[in-house]
Amino acid sequence: MSLILLLIQIPAVAILLSRLFKGARRLPPIQPQPPTLDILGSVSVVVPTLNEAERIAPLLAGLSQQSYELREVIVVDSNSDDGTPELVKALQTKDPRFRVMTDDPLPGGWVGRPWALHNGFLHISASSEWFLGMDADTVPHPSLIAGLVKTAIAQGYDLVSLSPQFILKYPGECWLQPALLMTLLYRFNPAGVNANNSERVMANGQCFLCRRSALEAVSGYTSAKGSFCDDVTLARNIAASGFKVGFLDGAKVFKVRMYEGAAETWKEWGRSLDLKDASSRAQTWGDIWLLVSVQALPLPIIGFFLPLYLSSSASLPLNWLLGTNIFLFLIRWGMLLAIAPSYDLTQARGSLLFWLSPFADTLAVLRIILSALQKPKQWRGRNYSN
Repeated sequence: MSLILLLIQIPAVAILLSRLFKGARRLPPIQPQPPTLDILGSVSVVVPTLNEAERIAPLLAGLSQQSYELREVIVVDSNSDDGTPELVKALQTKDPRFRVMTDDPLPGGWVGRPWALHNGFLHISASSEWFLGMDADTVPHPSLIAGLVKTAIAQGYDLVSLSPQFILKYPGECWLQPALLMTLLYRFNPAGVNANNSERVMANGQCFLCRRSALEAVSGYTSAKGSFCDDVTLARNIAASGFKVGFLDGAKVFKVRMYEGAAETWKEWGRSLDLKDASSRAQTWGDIWLLVSVQALPLPIIGFFLPLYLSSSASLPLNWLLGTNIFLFLIRWGMLLAIAPSYDLTQARGSLLFWLSPFADTLAVLRIILSALQKPKQWRGRNYSN
């Protein structure tokens, strides 16, 4: 048994280490920067909304503080009934850069979010060089857009998206959410390291900056129309078309409050983290093998085999198996230290549970497996029968 587990785990450990070592040469986190005249009026922001009245205010306030690099903010609303459009219209009287539009009825084959973003893209100003998609639950720094555009220009990116700083509030999410995030960090290069091929590109639609010309080249969001992870699907399609795509650390320039509590985090975020809509079946299950090997198994293996090791003469395979999994557990703790700046725990109750999140790893990987086995039928207030 020890030898079989080693044969399963060792190739996955090698892959994981090859990715983690790349972190030494990653680009530094995006920094807030003042605007300059060369980016005057170059950015159009599009925000898709559906009943976001309770959480959109920080985003609207943050966007209103952006400087002259921001030409316009188009909120594409999908017939909210909670007063979301009225909030935008009230702000429009103070800041004419804001406007709200209602998207057309959802066509067959489309998911709501990419449909709203596509409609917004079709209506941005002809003078804007950059399209910036942002989600209603984000909190942007006043100099986010200037820093993002300047970095994209300096690095030659046609598309760049950012990882956020996550705002956590409740004990359960402090424990579960970092474990779910770790499933992404184990599968992909660190933020700030470019992927070697389009199939390994990572992206985050919460802050998604793309050259207008690149988005036009792939007909907007049409190539990601049926995807529940449209950000990754679209980014990979753009990369496959020859454009330069980056994924950078944005913890210093925007925050996000994604879900309320562990149950909502498990249900809503967990069902898109497998990224199956952007990946081949072989890639999806290859990633699951990796996660099971290096994230889900270490604690159970240590818990089961350590008493055997202590109570009897250990064989060489058992020694190697325990050593490998203790090593993996130490890596996991090191990763927890590395991602700590990506969390805002100032409002959190039970924030110490963040440091116990490695004990949620097996559960997090189980969530990825369950998600990979089924297609969502309900998403953000919409039902999808097919």
